Amino acid sequence: MKKISRRKFIGSSAVSGVMASSLTSAASSTKQVSPNDKIHVALIGAGGMGKGDLRDFLRIDEVECLAVADVDESRVQEAKELVKERRGNTPDGYKDFRQIIDRKDIDAVIVATPDHWHALPTIYACESGKDVYVEKPLALTIQEGRAMVEAARKYDRVVQVGTQQRSSRHFAEAVDFVRSGQLGKIRQVRAWAYLDWKGGIGNPPDEQPPAGVDYDFWLGPAPKRPFNPARFHFTFRWFWDYSGGLMTDWGAHMVDVAMWAMGEDPIGAMATGGKYAYPDDIMETPDTQTSLIEFPTFTITWEHMLGAGVGPWQREHGVSFHGQNGILIVDRGGWEVHSETDSEGHPRTYRMKPVPRRGGSSDYHFTHVQNFIDCMKSREKPTADVEVGHRSVIACHLGNIAARQRTQVRWDPTTEKLTGPPEAQKLVGVEYRAPWTLPTFS
Repeated sequence: MKKISRRKFIGSSAVSGVMASSLTSAASSTKQVSPNDKIHVALIGAGGMGKGDLRDFLRIDEVECLAVADVDESRVQEAKELVKERRGNTPDGYKDFRQIIDRKDIDAVIVATPDHWHALPTIYACESGKDVYVEKPLALTIQEGRAMVEAARKYDRVVQVGTQQRSSRHFAEAVDFVRSGQLGKIRQVRAWAYLDWKGGIGNPPDEQPPAGVDYDFWLGPAPKRPFNPARFHFTFRWFWDYSGGLMTDWGAHMVDVAMWAMGEDPIGAMATGGKYAYPDDIMETPDTQTSLIEFPTFTITWEHMLGAGVGPWQREHGVSFHGQNGILIVDRGGWEVHSETDSEGHPRTYRMKPVPRRGGSSDYHFTHVQNFIDCMKSREKPTADVEVGHRSVIACHLGNIAARQRTQVRWDPTTEKLTGPPEAQKLVGVEYRAPWTLPTFS
């Protein structure tokens, strides 16, 4: 399949795109709609993020939720009650999401499962003619992500990745400032997440799955293992079978902003990290990690720490772009610019005028959802198109591969091939447990 340039999806003005989407959102979310205008959606994965997504979908008058699927009966019931509260009707509930895929009356699905279950529901939905809003990170592996892109293209589907910062006014303003050239040549970009509200998860013993949970279906294509409460629901993200730890969990947001602004694909990575804060904890992914991700003209340094809340620039999370003239720092609370200095002529002078802190935008998750609905009608590519989500998270996957293998890896973004030890190359994909297989598109 022909590879599509990342720049083609970025567009010439980040701010104008977000503002246009916001204006469209305001108009379409308040207009009266007739029953013939209804867009029928279904939720696959009814955890905290899934119900959060569903709430914003139900803020749009023309959206109706017809079905909910989750392997946990209690979560299905919670989502059904949410729909009944918001709409007055009760959607159908399933344990097997394939019953949703088979329905002809559903226009789009929300995929908010654990990461190892993002690829197959998305691909099956595309094959069945449904559009998809899929949570981040796009996929467990690079290979899965590419298959998702190819499915969306083959079946001409709208697939939006839940990196909602792409629909944020203030992130778009910051990105436009970076692109304006005022910072000068940018050689270093830093992205981070220091989360004191995510600590250790202990070391609980294996046990029987909770009543009402189809645990074997929850595992799906992942390896067969005894049930352990620490590997289930929210904390699945700390195990390699199901996710990529904080590198993909928050890196999917922060590294995405860096790549949005810089417009380049990664060409390699090296990393270090480990279980330094919670060495006896059951989690597998590093609680502390630093990844150096190489691009043709700059480097991204990614940092994360669990159990610590003060990162660079006194921010819990963020991205900083360090140019010859100044440094732009952006997080979910806003953005600002600090001047670089020049002491060659003595006394020290400042190279540009600083930009005082500008506040963040709000409700951009809803704007992101509305953009998806708008694109379902126009058939245009959404703000966080599947190709954009795939390319951004590749950088995070490379950081994890380098950290796991304790080696430097090289990446060809055109062929999407990794060079390096065979053990590292294996981590570009994953072997599925029978009977599940990852579809291929050639």
